[in-house]
Amino acid sequence: MTAPGARDLPTLLATLAPVLRSGTFVFVVLGDEALAGDVVPEATVREDEGLSAVVRREQADALGLAYDHVAAWITLRVHSALDAVGLTAAAAGALAQADMSANVIAGYHHDHVLVPAPRATEALAVLDCLSAGAR
Repeated sequence: MTAPGARDLPTLLATLAPVLRSGTFVFVVLGDEALAGDVVPEATVREDEGLSAVVRREQADALGLAYDHVAAWITLRVHSALDAVGLTAAAAGALAQADMSANVIAGYHHDHVLVPAPRATEALAVLDCLSAGAR
């Protein structure tokens, strides 16, 4: 059984531990048949308009998939509970203060933030500063 995630916002922020995943990622919209083919998504969300998927940019390029935003993927390594309050708002808010978009995906153990690829290093610094401020 997996240990429960943290819920206390000051603890979550103090132990944020953001890390940059290698590569660049894009959001694409797929039909269900695409999943039976060559597409290997990193994350998916079913919407009325289709299946939104985050895929590696090189995969999207190789398959001719359309996208309009190239992102870097930052994982917040703190193990947050799914019902923890304020973590994604704090991270997205700090990035918004730096005039940076933040597309947040929640996994069971961690939250993940996709930020503009050219600003990946800056985004890490913003999140590190947020964490340091909570310690």
